[in-house]
Amino acid sequence: MSKLVVVTGASRGLGLAICQQALQAGYRVLAIARTESSALQQLQSGNTALQFLAADLAQLDQLATLCSRISKDYGRPYALVNNAAMGNDGVLATMHNSDIAQLLTLNLEAPILLAKYLLRPMLLNQTGRIINISSIIARTGFNGLSVYAASKAGLEGFSKSLAREVGKAGITVNCVAPGYMQTDMTSSLQGEKLESIKRRSPLGRLATPDDAAAAVLYLLSEQASAVTGTVITVDAGSTA
Repeated sequence: MSKLVVVTGASRGLGLAICQQALQAGYRVLAIARTESSALQQLQSGNTALQFLAADLAQLDQLATLCSRISKDYGRPYALVNNAAMGNDGVLATMHNSDIAQLLTLNLEAPILLAKYLLRPMLLNQTGRIINISSIIARTGFNGLSVYAASKAGLEGFSKSLAREVGKAGITVNCVAPGYMQTDMTSSLQGEKLESIKRRSPLGRLATPDDAAAAVLYLLSEQASAVTGTVITVDAGSTA
């Protein structure tokens, strides 16, 4: 049976691109999102290798049950791609505490707990991949995204330490850090702001979700079996 890859935030943007490329590479895919988008439904149409599971990952107390259901109903996962995230744009001094908590819950706590519970079947299999989607903002910073940056920097530190914990079991843990991509999360970037970001790139363009998804697919592959505890940046060179 082909290997199972669990992808969170799978309904659109990068998550959807990861699902598409994973299916093309012959993996079975369990797509997790709060709701199923029309694009994901279209991808699923007639494709038995793709299944959808609705879940709100911010409900941390439900994640243990969710993960045991995944193993029971779909088999032990080979890989977890922690892609689901939110990006509240706001100056820290005026952000509501509830918004800060919500962002850290979804962007940092949920990936940690999903990794915790889905590592167990990977340890039984003595093989696996955990890929956490970070952002170049973790290292560059960006005005109005301090909490988002903190969550992504936390994810990178978590990944490096976890890679050391589970490496002997044949499990790799890595991050992919995209630059600015044209997705729903960056839809507010238009006009001159968007052009200035493009000008900073040596390639004169933004990276696409497909570009970042290709890095995820590399990390899923056997060719990346010696790559762990690292961050692959896909940003069209804007941080060069």
